[in-house]
Amino acid sequence: MGFFDFFTKKENKEKLDQGLEKTKTGFFSRLNKLILGKSTIDEDVLDELEEILIAADVGVNTTLKIIDRIRERVSKDKYTSTSELDSLLRDEIATLLAENNSADLKGFSLPGNGSGKTQKPYVIMVVGVNGVGKTTTIGKLAWQYKQAGYSVLLGAADTFRAAAVDQLKLWSQRVQVPIVEKGMNVDPASVVFETVKQGLESGADIIIIDTAGRLHNKVNLMNELTKIKQTAGKVLDGSPHEILLVLDASTGQNAIQQATEFTKATQVSALALTKLDGTAKGGVVIGISEQFKIPVKYIGVGEQMDDLQIFNRKEFVDSLFKKN
Repeated sequence: MGFFDFFTKKENKEKLDQGLEKTKTGFFSRLNKLILGKSTIDEDVLDELEEILIAADVGVNTTLKIIDRIRERVSKDKYTSTSELDSLLRDEIATLLAENNSADLKGFSLPGNGSGKTQKPYVIMVVGVNGVGKTTTIGKLAWQYKQAGYSVLLGAADTFRAAAVDQLKLWSQRVQVPIVEKGMNVDPASVVFETVKQGLESGADIIIIDTAGRLHNKVNLMNELTKIKQTAGKVLDGSPHEILLVLDASTGQNAIQQATEFTKATQVSALALTKLDGTAKGGVVIGISEQFKIPVKYIGVGEQMDDLQIFNRKEFVDSLFKKN
């Protein structure tokens, strides 16, 4: 690790610690109250721990799985002291994230980079409802990949809102990457066609395509996303290579409902969770990861360009359980 890499990694870790502060404050204040005055891990303690996890928006099903695993370890390994509850909980959360996420990424690099098998351009189709930070995430992604040395092309296929096209154009100017846009009220698939075609011709490394952020319960969403996906595949076989669902972590269980609808509508392959710094509901990262078996790839912990971070499960758990 180089000199500057060390300080970048240290700065990112500090931002992650700060970004999870609200979740930690609510979670551990309740956990400490639970342990206070109790010496053994019994059913009453586990019942209260269940309530704490659900309150942190870990989700009912995921919470029950964690509680069952802790109960089994208490019985099998004879853990009895409440002082060991922290480490037990930490272990089980880390295990769940390891089971449901692919290997931790080391940075903003293309999958397969260095193996000779990377598909270029690598096409990312970004989906999610309006208001979750989808277009902002695209802008930050473009900046991060550009900083990593890649050439990036944006595609403005959210053509149902003039504001969406204009917002992406502003991000294009801000991070100084080219964009394909045809204004609003045009067929989104035609924008996707032109974007992938131009990306091929220009030798772009990465293409990031914005899509309409309609409400997740609209029936025509499935047809539109399917058409866009098929159009990309006609221009470049195998694309899009990644379908990234952006979710607002601060909405808690509503984010899980959105994930349910979008995974029905299209083959989501990765998740980005935004606004972790503004919520006490950071436990939703654990619940979504476990419930959908889709890797969390990016997390947003602030407003700055570099506040969109690659999700690292070990660092996430370390930060969540770090004592101030």
